[in-house]
Amino acid sequence: MKYKITFIPGDGMGPEVALAARRCIDATGVNIDWDERPAGESVIEKYGTPLPDETIESIRRNKIAIKGPIITPVGKGFRSVNVKMRHDLDLFCCLRPVKTYEGVSSRYKDIDLVIFRENSEDLYIGVEFEKEKPDTKELIEFINKKQSKQIRNDSGISIKPISVFATERIFEFAFKYAIENNRKKVTAVHKANIMKHTDGLFLDVARNVAKKYSGKIEFNDVIVDNMCMQLVKKPDNFDCLVLPNLYGDIISDLCAGLVGGLGVAPGANIGDEIALFEPVHGAAPKYAGLNKVNPTATILSGVLMLHHLKEHEAAKKLEKAVSDVIKEGKFVTYDLKSDRNDPSAVGTSEMADAIINKIKNAA
Repeated sequence: MKYKITFIPGDGMGPEVALAARRCIDATGVNIDWDERPAGESVIEKYGTPLPDETIESIRRNKIAIKGPIITPVGKGFRSVNVKMRHDLDLFCCLRPVKTYEGVSSRYKDIDLVIFRENSEDLYIGVEFEKEKPDTKELIEFINKKQSKQIRNDSGISIKPISVFATERIFEFAFKYAIENNRKKVTAVHKANIMKHTDGLFLDVARNVAKKYSGKIEFNDVIVDNMCMQLVKKPDNFDCLVLPNLYGDIISDLCAGLVGGLGVAPGANIGDEIALFEPVHGAAPKYAGLNKVNPTATILSGVLMLHHLKEHEAAKKLEKAVSDVIKEGKFVTYDLKSDRNDPSAVGTSEMADAIINKIKNAA
């Protein structure tokens, strides 16, 4: 079968890791027609936007895409392209597996967790009111009339919506994934003890969905701050974690730290019809063009993509090649060496070459 897939190189060092992943995916023998499209800070001058319409339309048409990291300025400039893609394409589940690979420096062994981050709601929805703007003053005045807890007039405000619809959808996805992938337990992560009408709703809906899967998948819930401690102390107590948007962003980075960092953390954003695959890490523009950055997270995002396409044998072949190269430790980037100054470290493209050679030799 031939697949047409949108390929977004990204910017910063994104094109280097994206191309490495594309080459490795092609080496598996899966027949892909790559539809390359632009996005990111580097295309604003040409298109007047970091996310051209042609890119979104390509993803809608092809139903599947893989992308390199994209630069998002902190505290200024355009809103995150990643967040806009998720909202515009209704990619409601951010799937972030974290797994131990022998050869990656970590304090832990045998970590195997899957994070399901609800993408469409919570504080990331982007409903904000800037300090001292007329609309903000009007909103503060309205709220202060409705309840005894008063908001200061010099406040900025962000809205945190959590709905029954979106919460049911993410938990249904997580339980079905758990069954299809032989996982054992789903944990709802929340702060329902404090935010009773948002996180409380999230927990109530989670419990209702869990009843449908009773006897098939174990279910429990953990308060988010306690979850941070428990993951550091006893990560093997957990399996699939389901979280609202903000907690999911934070906890997925914490879990990546358990297995050695963002350099080995793949990701996927999945909706009912469309799926977009990308590494968790950012674009690191200071490394752009240096052929230095670890491509593992983007390549493993390609593994997720192949599984999504039901090309399971190709996915397993690619993941094994990545695992073998990392375990041997010879043809890996500087961050995967025990000494980051090791002169034997190779570049991004050379590590991809080593992975491709593993795939070919296994054929």
